[in-house]
Amino acid sequence: MVKYFLGQSVLRSSWDQVFPAFWQQYPNPYSKHVLTEDIVHREVTSDQKLLSRRLLTKTNRMPRWAERLFPANVAHSVYILEDSIVDPQNQTMTTFTWNINHARLMMVEERCVYRVNSDNSGWTEIRREAWVSSSLFGVSRAVQEFGLARFKSNVTKTMKGFEYILAKLQGEAPPKTLVETAKEAKEKAKETALAATEKAKDLASKAATKKQQQQQQFV
Repeated sequence: MVKYFLGQSVLRSSWDQVFPAFWQQYPNPYSKHVLTEDIVHREVTSDQKLLSRRLLTKTNRMPRWAERLFPANVAHSVYILEDSIVDPQNQTMTTFTWNINHARLMMVEERCVYRVNSDNSGWTEIRREAWVSSSLFGVSRAVQEFGLARFKSNVTKTMKGFEYILAKLQGEAPPKTLVETAKEAKEKAKETALAATEKAKDLASKAATKKQQQQQQFV
């Protein structure tokens, strides 16, 4: 049995902006699981379509229960091939990705179609499909459930990373990561606490001065 995923996303950038940004996604603060990327083939067809193949290396941390089933020397990186077809005339880009190692443990195949959003020509919509399968006897369902959950998590990271790169390329302030937001909140809390302490000291000093003045009046 294969786990199937279907999702629709929208990037608030035009197709002409998304297409070049696709090739500049990495690195970004949300793609720390992507270790390397290399274009291994590229050609322009007679009908002016751009065909490309990339090889990506990503981290492949297994769930703890699965680590007990496999020897410690099993590679913790997964190699992924990505084929893409860019059709500038129809403004579409289609990508196909699949892992080429650990295929018996888990195979994840993904197909994405990028096209101009039907409701807003200045936006780009992404239709994403994925198939997660496993050939491991007895635990295939658990592996597929884990794989689907991880895939959904990585989709969220991919979209945030894409938005980050698009903002950067367009000269806008990229959206802050959770770490940056937490750091700013911590610094702001420190500043607020310091200001409150200084204000309390000032009020205490004024109260002490006022009390001293009142005592001098009764002497």
